[in-house]
Amino acid sequence: MDFFKKNSSTLALEIYIFSLFLILSNINGIFASHNVFFDLQSLSAVSVKNIHRTGFHFQPPKHWINAPMYYNGIYHLFYQHNPKGAVWGNIVWAHSVSRDLINWIHLEPAIYPSEKFDRYGAWSGSATILPNNKPVILYTGVVDAHDAQVQNYAIPANLSDPFLRKWIKPNNNPLIVPDPSINRTKFRDPTTAWMGRDGHWRILIGSVRKHRGLAILYRSRDFMRWMKAKHPLHSTNGTENWECPDFFPVSLRNSNGLDVSYRGKDVKYVLKNSLDVTRFDYYTIGMYHITRDRYIPDNNSIDGCKGLRPDYGNFYASKSFYDPRKNRRIMWAWTNESDVLPDDEIKKGWAGIQAIPRKVWLDPSGKQLVQWPIEELETLRKQKVEFSNKKLPRGEMVEVEGISAAQADIEVTFSFSSLDKAEPFDPKWADLYAQDVCAIKGSTSQGGLGPFGLATLASKKLEEYTPVFFTVFKAQKNYKVLMCSDARRSTLRHNEAMYKPSFAGYVDVDLVHKKLSLRSLIDNSVVESFGAGGKTCITSRVYPTLAIHENAHLFAFNNGTETITIETLNAWSMDSTKMNSEIDSGF
Repeated sequence: MDFFKKNSSTLALEIYIFSLFLILSNINGIFASHNVFFDLQSLSAVSVKNIHRTGFHFQPPKHWINAPMYYNGIYHLFYQHNPKGAVWGNIVWAHSVSRDLINWIHLEPAIYPSEKFDRYGAWSGSATILPNNKPVILYTGVVDAHDAQVQNYAIPANLSDPFLRKWIKPNNNPLIVPDPSINRTKFRDPTTAWMGRDGHWRILIGSVRKHRGLAILYRSRDFMRWMKAKHPLHSTNGTENWECPDFFPVSLRNSNGLDVSYRGKDVKYVLKNSLDVTRFDYYTIGMYHITRDRYIPDNNSIDGCKGLRPDYGNFYASKSFYDPRKNRRIMWAWTNESDVLPDDEIKKGWAGIQAIPRKVWLDPSGKQLVQWPIEELETLRKQKVEFSNKKLPRGEMVEVEGISAAQADIEVTFSFSSLDKAEPFDPKWADLYAQDVCAIKGSTSQGGLGPFGLATLASKKLEEYTPVFFTVFKAQKNYKVLMCSDARRSTLRHNEAMYKPSFAGYVDVDLVHKKLSLRSLIDNSVVESFGAGGKTCITSRVYPTLAIHENAHLFAFNNGTETITIETLNAWSMDSTKMNSEIDSGF
């Protein structure tokens, strides 16, 4: 019997429901990150339900959950947090510290709304290390009930405190007030500052004007007095509001990270934006013309919603920082809930997690970024199972036994002897997003070369599962590799508002060796996957009712007519981290 077999009417219904959710959810989640639920925002959790809480993805002890920084041997994570409830509101800058980016100590919030320049909200921003090793936070303050926004700063009260627990907001705030040309309610999320060759500091602030997304550029000699540049660093029509911009150099020579103020040769630049209209992150790769302070994407780097994404799943408001300790650039992002109604989050007592920190660098082709979970994550690996040279004819599957499938790390390499059975890529799909093609084909279709991959968080009889898989298509001049993480069968819960998308992206990979690799991090309610060594990444939030804890299973499968070989498969149970330890717990 073919694996995951079902009839065509069921598939059609799932495609219809998926399309309906696209309409209801504005692509990625019904509720935007800045929607305030006044009747719910201060409703504290009576209890915290652990059924879907993650073991090794960062989250606070309870309630709603982005400026990372490395300073004097310690990693700092500042994040948007509601200390009073599980939905957006009462936002403070929460603060946790770590020596390894895996185990975390929870500290008191660094910034509370308290002054006239932030009394209605202390929103996202960035941290910069100034000369003489002095850190400073730039953040967006909300000054009135209409969401008018300004840019403020905060500095440590005591530099001798290794944890920088106390922060003060000097009385010369705000540093930047929008001029009349700027939309005052969409003027937020200052970037980490960089210094130009002229010795002046520069930052970007996200905004919009007449549907054109903007990365507004400001300059300063002393970090206190800022002047808006005549032109934005970059803008794109039709993209609406830009949130959480990020701008950094990447090396053309190796995978080492670069400080944002790096002035050497052999670099390109990355401009990343979080698009409010889609709730996804996008980026381009291009050149930064330093003397003109203009960024120009490469000709093959598409601007806007058809462009590259760091992650094709549930991944938003990402922020990168340079880690001098290991000479790498690390990207981190917020991964929101997909059970989606505020009542669900209140019942759980918590909402939102951080994706795994990822090392990020430029692919040798120069056309895209590559990402990989930080190496420190491997210290959590426990029991290991492995096998190799396992054949999977059409409709076959094999269970990966001997590990905890609800909390695991899996690396697998699939190979195939021929590309001849790859299905033609339908020209009608050319204008569709990859996730639409995944919704049409799915993991259950009887394909040629694929679908094949992993069925994660699966119940024993497959009533529930989240497949992560590849399908190879033959296009006119080449092959197209589709990678999917499909949550449509992830849970038996009948919540009409639950967001269960078929996330997908194409993988730019040379199939000359007829191999595809996949790594998936499974953590109770999140499946974070990296295809072809990190060229395509997809994060899914899922909420199984049967496939939980010891009742979760993991399978490898093939539904294509071409036999697939599992060349190697290594899987580990994953230990839980110390996520919210006290400061006297041996740090």
